[in-house]
Amino acid sequence: MLPGSATERPAAGWGAEGTMAAVAGAASEGQPRVDPGAAGEPERKTAAAEQRQHRAPARPRAAEEGDARDPRQPSPLAPRSQPALPRAPCPQRKARGQGRSCKRSSSLRADESRPRRPVTVDSSKARTSLDALKISLRQLKWKEFPFGRRMPCDIYWHGVSFHDSDIFSGQVNKFPGMTETVRKITLSRAVRIMQELFPEEYNFYPRSWILPDEFQRFVAQVRMVKDGNPSWKPTFIVKPDGGCQGDGIYLIKDPRDIRLAGNLQSRPAVVQEYICKPLLIDKLKFDIRLYVLLKSLEPLEIYIAKDGLSRFCTEPYQEPTSKNLHHIFMHLTNYSLNIHSSNFVHSDSANTGSKRTFSSILGRLSSKGVDIKKVWSDIISLVIKTVIALTPELKVFYQSDIPAGRPGPTCFQILGFDILLMKNLKPILLEVNANPSMRIEHEQELSPGVFEHVPSAVDEAVKVAVIRDTLRLMDPLQNKRDAQPQQSENPEDPSDGDMHTAPEGRSHSETSLPSICLKQVFPKYAKHFNYLRLVDRMANLFIRFLGIKGTMKLGPTGFRTFIRNCRLSSSSLSMAAVDILYIDITRRWSSMTLDHGDSGMCLQAFVEAFFYLAQRKFKMRPLHVQVASLIDLCEYHLSLLDEKRLMCGRSGTAGTRPPGSSTPQGATPSEGTSPLGLNGANKLSQSKYLLS
Repeated sequence: MLPGSATERPAAGWGAEGTMAAVAGAASEGQPRVDPGAAGEPERKTAAAEQRQHRAPARPRAAEEGDARDPRQPSPLAPRSQPALPRAPCPQRKARGQGRSCKRSSSLRADESRPRRPVTVDSSKARTSLDALKISLRQLKWKEFPFGRRMPCDIYWHGVSFHDSDIFSGQVNKFPGMTETVRKITLSRAVRIMQELFPEEYNFYPRSWILPDEFQRFVAQVRMVKDGNPSWKPTFIVKPDGGCQGDGIYLIKDPRDIRLAGNLQSRPAVVQEYICKPLLIDKLKFDIRLYVLLKSLEPLEIYIAKDGLSRFCTEPYQEPTSKNLHHIFMHLTNYSLNIHSSNFVHSDSANTGSKRTFSSILGRLSSKGVDIKKVWSDIISLVIKTVIALTPELKVFYQSDIPAGRPGPTCFQILGFDILLMKNLKPILLEVNANPSMRIEHEQELSPGVFEHVPSAVDEAVKVAVIRDTLRLMDPLQNKRDAQPQQSENPEDPSDGDMHTAPEGRSHSETSLPSICLKQVFPKYAKHFNYLRLVDRMANLFIRFLGIKGTMKLGPTGFRTFIRNCRLSSSSLSMAAVDILYIDITRRWSSMTLDHGDSGMCLQAFVEAFFYLAQRKFKMRPLHVQVASLIDLCEYHLSLLDEKRLMCGRSGTAGTRPPGSSTPQGATPSEGTSPLGLNGANKLSQSKYLLS
């Protein structure tokens, strides 16, 4: 539940059926280019028409070849030696200011008559999302290249990874490192860091342990809780780190039942507390698949689809016991598992079957008096907080694959959030999928072992809308014309800008489409959550001192430079002690990760070291206050250093470095400075006296 009000702002506008009223788009298109001959005499119009007639065959051929040139640009075949004829005065011209309206209206009509160049999309790597993508492109009337293209496309749609092909321009629907960032172990570690800083804000994720590294810790903590509360009889669920579609998941009642034998060393896992009291519909357990669009990483932009899918188990639910512990159709909601159950029900209705729309569930809950606005508010809060926990690691991957100053595409990605509603309607995060299934058909068994792919109306209704409206938001041609506001002027008003609708200047194919099904939740509600972005600011410091473009680990020299430039060393913390701290933490984290490609300190190890330094410098305070204070201090000293370098550059000494300075190659004065915690040296000087 968002801070501030019991009625919760983010959920407003989302009805009991999960729908949202479209807000009329008020953004007007930029002033069109004026045609010098638009208001001329009839003879001149005839001559211009003849010239266009001679050039007409070239334009369709260029469109077929995927010519990226703007059709409004004059054709190279057009004669250039003919001088422009003098312009006749407008017959209705009365004054200088009134005469422009005639010219503008004529030019606007001429501009609207020109065809808009279609957006080009490379779908050669789309894989399982291809069918839904094709339907979306047909609805948008965009140009698809199913076998790739020699010339650059506007958008590249990949099915699995950012690295499916080399891309140097345009937009791609994957972030580098997203698959690694949302793996179960990485997600658990990221959320655990946030739980240490803000335990009350991140209580939507089950308590987790990482195997095999934390097996002894897991056993000790379970024994300690049982000793204090003998009536506690927990159930745990074990999930392989790289597993998907329910592969390798099992339930246990005792830590000794964990299958330590086999390939656990090469395939680590996460063990979590099992949610024993879920919300039931028709006596069945279910989860929710919500689609979240990460439109931009810097600045952070998050959208949530107004509808999702509810996947049901196929056996009536009972709380786990030693007898039903292995009934996967009762406890696991994975669609890929339950589809093999004889009780699985395929249905084209959104309200029945083993897969339904989330809006149908909300409608059913609303009929029972449930406050749907609060449910949506809690879900939106969960999504924003989870993305905030993931973005620091994602930034490190991003700068490694697309370093600043090098050519590369801009990225966006659709994520699948799996959420479970407890009996008290509190949402619990199960996992985040980097590549949620976008199939719009299901398998139907015709005979034992023989399956047929049958179209699924429920999947198509939800997934096509998500893909189509994601493309509409990422439309590179429209974004050049319309500068969408980053944040509502009045974030407290939930009706202001809930949906981005097609502006008046869009083409007929755009305006004929339904309202966009994706709701912006960040930065619209940024002021409620910006205080949580401490690790994000630490990641900016980490990236600043990496030293070499493309690397993801901090070397000992970079760590020393961080300590020196931020003035963290003292009589009680010598540089020798800093070296020992670096070696101890780096060695421990290197033994816990499977990636041994690069040596050095990873981001999570840097965060641990930062916590240690904050606790030493600012004692007797909550951890998040200690960390925020140290971040402010670091940013303050770095801002002074950057200002000093800038002044040296202006005085003609740009070729020399101030003593003690060390920055990454190609760094700029603003590089590595957090946009959240540092708005100039003036702001940080206010906390200087508190921190000294």
